[in-house]
Amino acid sequence: MEPYYYSKLTKQQQTVCHAMLQGITELADSFLVPKTEGKELADLFFRLRLDHPEIFWASGFHYKYYQDSPNLIFEPEYMFEKSKIKEQQKAMAARLEKLARPAMKLSEWEKEKYIHDFICENVRYDKLKKSYSHEIIGPLGQGVGVCEGIAKAVKALCDRLGIWCIIAICGNNPQKGIKYRHTWNIVKIGGTYYHLDATFDNTLGKHGLLEGGIRYDYFNLDDRAVFRDHEPLIAPAPPCTDGEHFYYKEKKLSFTKMEEVYKRASQAAKKGKPLTFHWRGGYLTREVLEELVETMKQAGAQREKTARIALNWPQAVIRLTYVDGNTKSSVTVDEANEGELEQENEGKEGTYWNDAI
Repeated sequence: MEPYYYSKLTKQQQTVCHAMLQGITELADSFLVPKTEGKELADLFFRLRLDHPEIFWASGFHYKYYQDSPNLIFEPEYMFEKSKIKEQQKAMAARLEKLARPAMKLSEWEKEKYIHDFICENVRYDKLKKSYSHEIIGPLGQGVGVCEGIAKAVKALCDRLGIWCIIAICGNNPQKGIKYRHTWNIVKIGGTYYHLDATFDNTLGKHGLLEGGIRYDYFNLDDRAVFRDHEPLIAPAPPCTDGEHFYYKEKKLSFTKMEEVYKRASQAAKKGKPLTFHWRGGYLTREVLEELVETMKQAGAQREKTARIALNWPQAVIRLTYVDGNTKSSVTVDEANEGELEQENEGKEGTYWNDAI
């Protein structure tokens, strides 16, 4: 497909991007691009790297210009020596081929899940935010990444598997303690656009308090749902209007009645397996949460088990596990955006909320 951000540019801007892509791909020390104001040039370089996560070695640039020249001299900054870049290129190409091969014959939705699950199972968030963690070589080569690198890795794998995918990016919000921009993906499955945030699901799944495997709280959300806890986009993106194919709805784990919660909680207590579900029986107010918690407590009490509950409040997703014995139940409010919060808040596994239990 035509690169998404490139398609939104003017012909002049596209010419600049084409020149940058060609020069960077050739590992040139410098090359000419049509004369462009510095701020616009930085924006075009930024968008180019969103469209092309495979050019992981280009980390920045300088430029020179002469007063009467129609061109700029563009001088890219490379993350590695050229010989090292060529080694990394071969390694990444082989890595992408190896990862994509088992999923080639899957459906679009299955390919999307395969990519999401790979990230959640094999990548950990890099709180030191090393430079390579912002590129595909972090998640795909080192098993670490920040949201930018993870979103780029998702796009690179989607591109390899023939799934339409772009990188979405929102601003920071210091008033909320969100220090960094956040990056995720928009995919097109069955001709419809959805938000996919593998970083947030990765964070939730890595919380040590409640084991239970991969989370899908941010798998195929619509705009209304994702912007409950994501800041507004700073680059244009297609609208995502379909809320009916959210993962938990697809898997019949989206409940509207307390009776459904009690039934499935009882099954979880009996089998000794965790239950993750979405509540859509009205707004998840404190009062509704108290009723849900009481329902889950009662389901466990029938088998002399105690509820341990982790809550993703903005998305109304609850993970429930039971432990043997009649002790005090607990509710943990998880932070999915752990990596983008201010440093002093990072690393927490959640905050406890017990006063109503």
